[in-house]
Amino acid sequence: MDQFTLNLLVVGATFALYIGIAIWARAGTTAEFYAANRGVHPVLNGMATAADWMSAASFISMAGLIAFVGYGNSTFLMGWTGGYVLLALLLAPYLRKFGRFTVPDFIGDRFYSQTARIVAVISLLIMSITYVIGQMTGAGVAFSRFLEVESSTGLFIASTVVFIYAVLGGMKGITYTQVAQYIVLIIAYTIPAVFISLQLTGQFLPQIGLFSTHTESGLPLLAKLDEVLVELGFRDYTGHHGSTLNMVLFTMSLMIGTAGLPHVIIRFFTVPKVSDARASAGWALVFIALLYTVAPAVGAMARLNIITTIYPNGTMEQPVAYDERPDWMRTWEVTGLLRFEDKNEDGLIQYYNATPEFAAIAEERGWEGNEMVTFNQDILVLANPEIAQLPGWVIALIAAGGLAAALSTAAGLLLAISSAVSHDLIKSVFNPNISEKGELLAARVSMGFAIALATYLGLNPPGFAAQVVALAFGLAASSLFPAIMMGIFSKKMNSTGAIVGMLVGLTSTVLYIFTYLGWFFIPGTNMLDNTPDNWLFGISPLSFGTVGAILNFAAAYITLSLTKEAPEEIQELVESIRVPRGAAGAQAH
Repeated sequence: MDQFTLNLLVVGATFALYIGIAIWARAGTTAEFYAANRGVHPVLNGMATAADWMSAASFISMAGLIAFVGYGNSTFLMGWTGGYVLLALLLAPYLRKFGRFTVPDFIGDRFYSQTARIVAVISLLIMSITYVIGQMTGAGVAFSRFLEVESSTGLFIASTVVFIYAVLGGMKGITYTQVAQYIVLIIAYTIPAVFISLQLTGQFLPQIGLFSTHTESGLPLLAKLDEVLVELGFRDYTGHHGSTLNMVLFTMSLMIGTAGLPHVIIRFFTVPKVSDARASAGWALVFIALLYTVAPAVGAMARLNIITTIYPNGTMEQPVAYDERPDWMRTWEVTGLLRFEDKNEDGLIQYYNATPEFAAIAEERGWEGNEMVTFNQDILVLANPEIAQLPGWVIALIAAGGLAAALSTAAGLLLAISSAVSHDLIKSVFNPNISEKGELLAARVSMGFAIALATYLGLNPPGFAAQVVALAFGLAASSLFPAIMMGIFSKKMNSTGAIVGMLVGLTSTVLYIFTYLGWFFIPGTNMLDNTPDNWLFGISPLSFGTVGAILNFAAAYITLSLTKEAPEEIQELVESIRVPRGAAGAQAH
């Protein structure tokens, strides 16, 4: 069986599974559409939460970012993982105890203001739409290679599948679909990593293989990688070369952005009790760790494999002939995501970093520049099995896994967008008397429009999947996270302070990001290491979410000092959700 047919069968089987689950779990009420009728088991919710949170950026982009930069991009690992711990410990149980369907629902009721609700909806829509672009981009990349179609065609296929199971099932259908998607993506991510770790180090577990000896050279794997990179004019893999300030701010932005993600938070509204919210958070951490502890190994091993593919005889002076390039390069060149240019017309592939320090060596060898002129970082995980020459069924599995990661998060984001429009705007603001049937119809129509918008924006994304997602985290960090934190832990915070804070945080971050938007989408570089003179204190746009959050808190508390504190009944409400009384009062309103 040829590879295309195998890919088609595996991906088609997973899509059939997702649609079958959606039909089985079709939502018939708003409670099922928004929160799966609060009946999801904590273990299943933990698995669904992991799939919801581990997006195309985690599955497709993160290892590529680490592979091409090294230690500097470990911020993605630290920020996203640390942020989930923050969410699990500080926010999820209290929000579940408050007993609402959505984040704007919580903010609107806690701050006793329809204006606060609307500002929260606006923040959610901007963040979620930005985030979903990355998922659609990732789906397009996966489709363009494995199903041999244009990425735009792949987007339309992905949108159709998501439309069927998300519009039909709502949160109920999405939850059980995400359980299936987690199983697919974790198997797809882990199996190639195990094979490659065995090939390079003889170690079964990639997490151990990363710190083990490279079998062929006898050197520690990371030392071998550092050696070949430096020999080609690149910076060493394990060193820190960027701005420490940006690294700290970016990591914090990812952390608090994670804790403010509406599509992840609403997953904790689906369990029966507060104690179940805590339990599902713990299980989600376990399921997330299965992928996140493997990602650094995947990045390092793939980077080493790419170099040894181009320099197969072990010396950096003798690259492979272009006509003799391996099959994986040929197949990915067709997509346009990988491209070589024979600059000195010698028929060989020169891959090196054209720095002044390496210029003399390149001139001596007759090289005229790095001939790998395009290598989209998003393809690395998807190409990894082919680079390592693994069996065809593993390649098909990685295709299904990449699509599962993109579609699972896209569905969660689209549900958050749909719920914000139908429940928080139509039901809570514009038409409070709408019937349940009418609200359910509005939710499904909103979902359809959200999918259409996400598809349109996914056709021309402003960067790699993980980079676009990083912007979304900055927006969540600067707008929603402070409001949620103050809503839970500052019982005196009033509606005016919360509104002013959210507007200041969101506006400052959006303005800063789009002022310097063009500076940081630079392939193959540390996105926190490019520091134009006009950046404010040298702060990268990707790191500004932390500054926006600080401005949000500051504006809110300054406003509170000038206005009247929250009413007594609101303060008592806040106090009640912070008192550890188990599931008491935790049922949905």
